[in-house]
Order: sequence, then structure tokens, then C-alpha cells
Amino acid sequence: METTLTIPAESAAGTPAVPAGQLVTVRVPATSANLGPGYDSLGLALTLFDTLTVETLDSGELEFELSGEGAESLPRDASHLVVKAITEALHRLGFRHAGLRITADNINPHGRGLGSSACAVVAAVTAANALVPAGSRQDRDWVLQLTSEMEGHPDNVAPAIFGGLALSWQDSDRYSSTCAAVASAVIPVVAVPDFELSTEAARALLPASVGHHAAAMNSGRAALLIHALTQKPEFLLAGTEDYLHQSYRAEAMRPSADLIAALRRAGFAAVVSGAGPTVLVLANGEDQAAAAVEFIGAFTAGNTPDVGWRVMKLAVDVEGAKVEVHRR
Repeated sequence: METTLTIPAESAAGTPAVPAGQLVTVRVPATSANLGPGYDSLGLALTLFDTLTVETLDSGELEFELSGEGAESLPRDASHLVVKAITEALHRLGFRHAGLRITADNINPHGRGLGSSACAVVAAVTAANALVPAGSRQDRDWVLQLTSEMEGHPDNVAPAIFGGLALSWQDSDRYSSTCAAVASAVIPVVAVPDFELSTEAARALLPASVGHHAAAMNSGRAALLIHALTQKPEFLLAGTEDYLHQSYRAEAMRPSADLIAALRRAGFAAVVSGAGPTVLVLANGEDQAAAAVEFIGAFTAGNTPDVGWRVMKLAVDVEGAKVEVHRR
């Protein structure tokens, strides 16, 4: 499906347009943020990818072809998040566009806690950065700053940009992130329900403050989780215990909360993925991953018959956003 719409004229007089005929493709992984106790600071890149291709035109028009997730509901005009992010990124780089042809193939489920909006802005900003002349391009830290600003926090955008396990923090208006290698035994399994939950709605359920004891308990588990993910997967169950956010959000995603509780009672390191409602299991080895898939199937069939679930055994993506500049 393709729609052609006129783009409003750019307001910045004298700003150069990116030459027509530039063509780039960006592939960006889905991400799972928080991972239990790492609220707004930890994120993991997963092998589930959205692909965005952008070509510059000189027609003053937008051509937008969208397939996959969101194809029936997302706009195909200048209000789409990808178009807004490309336009803003080009502006920050000192350029504008005189028309775009965009092709988006969305695999990442929307509104499920797998970083779909972060995936979109990272793809868009990365594409814009690759479209401008080589001397004007910025590094990936610039992409991190802009996309974190757009998202409001870096926990999803950082692993989408860099891959692997991203540990992120903020000083005033400056965002920073560093990446750690995940132990090869760690296998992510996701159970994606057929209902959505917006990040805004999930955040609205959180209290304004928590007690010192809960904060101290959570910091200890977050530290243990990093050790478990990178070196000692046998500590994943203990390391994923959360005291800050999951219990407050449970009523907004009761089928997911019940599944997580059952998985943890059975010894699986299960958490809410991002704001939910997807359930993430961090399995220790192939045997436990297979057992988690089997357990989820049996539990959901008997306890949540009205909810459809997609269960996927994935891997940790270690490359992050990949861009290909096509030569013509």
C-alpha cells in the first residue's frame, strides 16, 4: 500500500536540501528495557528487526509504503514518527528534505514493550545521518543524544543503536551509555500477547516515590543482574527480582503478570519487557529456553484462553542499528 502526499514547505530559508537520489537502508533490532530491576537504565537488543529504506526526492512529495506491524493503523503522512524524526534530524544536521520515498517493513510488535517507537526513531535518525554529505555526518553518540531526547530516556534507544546489553544514564540533559557482552548461555524468550499497553498508561500507574528499603533492595538486584547476564547466568532468577515498578503495573496487564508469577515460581527468570505487556524470559541455556517455551504454552492454554500469545525464542543482537548506503 502506498500513498503520495505533499509535504509542507520547509520554513528555514536558505537551508540546503539533501540532494535527490540519496538512498539508504537501516535495520534496527527490537529491544527489551528494564529487565526487571534495571528501570530506565538497562536494555537488551533482540534479534527481531525492523527495516527502513529512505530515498530523497526533489518533488516536494512524500511516498510512504508500509508493511507488517501497524500497516493497517499507522499514518502514511508527515505525522508518522519516522517522518518527523527524519525531518528533525536533518534540521539538526543543517539540512532539509525536498521530498522522501520511505519503505518501512515492521516486524517489531507495536505497543507491546519491545521498543517499537525507539526502533522507529533510531532507524529514522540513523537514516537521516547517512543521507547528508559525509562531512556533515555525526557519530553514534550524536544519534544517542537525539533519539534519547525524542524518547525521553535512553534505555530502549541505546541497545537499538549499539546492540548487546546497554547500561545507560543521564546527567542533566546529557545521555550516556556503555555496552556489555552478554554470556553466550543467555537466551531471550518472549511471549507477546494480543493486547497492547501504552508506555504512558504504564508509567501513570507508578508511585511518585518508593521507600529507602525497596530502593536498596532493587539496587542490589540490578547489580547482581549485570553479573548474571555477563558472567554467571545461574543468578538470573535472583538478579531479575524487581522492587520498583512491576507490581504497580500488574493490574493493567493481569494475564502477563500471572504468567510471570507462574514462570518465576517454576524457576524461570521472567520479567515484564519494557512497559509491557510482553513477557521476557532470560533463559540459561538451550534446555531451559525450550522448557520455558513449553511451560508458557501449557500455562497460557489453561489459564489465559481468551488471550492469543506469540512465543519466540530469540537471541541477543550484538550489532545494533546497521546502515547501508546505496550507490547510484
